Amino acid sequence: MADAPALDLRPVGYDHPDAVALVARVQEEYVERYGSPDAGPVDLAEFRGPDGLFLVGYLDSAAVATGAWRRTGVEALGGGPAAEIKRMYVVPERRGNGIARLVLAELERTAARAGVAVLVLETGLKQPEAIALYESAGYVPVPGFGHYRDSPLSRCFGKRLPPLS
Repeated sequence: MADAPALDLRPVGYDHPDAVALVARVQEEYVERYGSPDAGPVDLAEFRGPDGLFLVGYLDSAAVATGAWRRTGVEALGGGPAAEIKRMYVVPERRGNGIARLVLAELERTAARAGVAVLVLETGLKQPEAIALYESAGYVPVPGFGHYRDSPLSRCFGKRLPPLS
């Protein structure tokens, strides 16, 4: 892996033009990998503070990554206030440079600052690179939840966030 680039992470609305464009790209990738886009329900308001956050990452003024979290009622890893990570994505031409790890670290930091104790996420078996990222960042399997909880391709993970000092 090359050194991580200087990524400019900006909080934006889920309906921001760069967010919309990148979400459309990730949906295209889901169609390629799974045969259909992500059908899980999303409410734009869930990603507004203080109960959520949507980030777009920029390199040289180009939008290249997204990541978000939203509060959730999912209970995992001993409970506590939880949030779900959504829309982790890096454009294919920028993968392999540590960008996803930077986005994930910022999601963890901002969620912890907002009082979140546990982060959970759902991904799929046809995204082995995502599974590897999450496992390497300390995420562990948790019981299935959400829209795809009964799908044999779905995998759910969680991580307890360290308390802020």
